[in-house]
Amino acid sequence: MNASLISQALAQAIPNPEAEELGMRLARTGALAELLPAVAAKEREELVAEHPDWSDADKAALRATADEVAHAAINKISAAIGNEYALNLSMDDLHALVAFNESPLAKRWREITPSAVAQAMTAAGDVDFKDEAWAAYCAKTGKDAATG
Repeated sequence: MNASLISQALAQAIPNPEAEELGMRLARTGALAELLPAVAAKEREELVAEHPDWSDADKAALRATADEVAHAAINKISAAIGNEYALNLSMDDLHALVAFNESPLAKRWREITPSAVAQAMTAAGDVDFKDEAWAAYCAKTGKDAATG
């Protein structure tokens, strides 16, 4: 591989600094940025509940450790998403999306998103797209669901 192809590939993978900063702002103000902490908190409390015999100090230490791990994971995910936004959206798109995401309306939307998703998941019940799609396919085609 020649040097020009390598530098071209690297240039495509590294957005300009302004795009990178806007991509990160967009990632940190998106719906996923609101959902991930809620999921992490739920899983943290489930983990703590698995140790009812632990002292309050041990539970607090576990919570603190879980929060550190979640914070690092969320930052890593946000950085990856921000980078993809920076690479795949125009500067005009990035500016417009960041402006919207940082608006009071978008903030309100994100605030209610975890609750809306939780309510939707409760209303939908157990959904298994893979199994339901397979069963529907078998019903349409007459294939045996057990053997395919």
